[in-house]
Amino acid sequence: QVQLVESGGGLVQAGGSLRLSCAASGGTFSDYAMGWFRQAPGKEREFVVHISRSGGYTSQADSVKGRFTITRDNAKNTVYLQMNSLKPEDTAVYYCAGYLRGSWNIPHSYLYWGQGTQVTVSS
Repeated sequence: QVQLVESGGGLVQAGGSLRLSCAASGGTFSDYAMGWFRQAPGKEREFVVHISRSGGYTSQADSVKGRFTITRDNAKNTVYLQMNSLKPEDTAVYYCAGYLRGSWNIPHSYLYWGQGTQVTVSS
């Protein structure tokens, strides 16, 4: 059983940056591709970014391309989300997740989930 714990959320002004971290424990981290999703109040959870097990391949939602970058450090069992040029519409709870199978961009393809970290972008 893999446990995921996110950190790094907070309040930032539009145009600013944040880096989220997701620390994994209880399993072999490098066995899992990873993703970040987000959920704003009253909205469905949506895909943000995905990274392969080795870190050699990444995929991003169109809404964050050129602004958000996902990386991972398998030696530290941690995946990161660097968020630049933040916009008020990026405000949401951000979740990291361990991929199981299926399409990268849907929540049901992920088996393990963290508790989430709040990101608020003020205008």
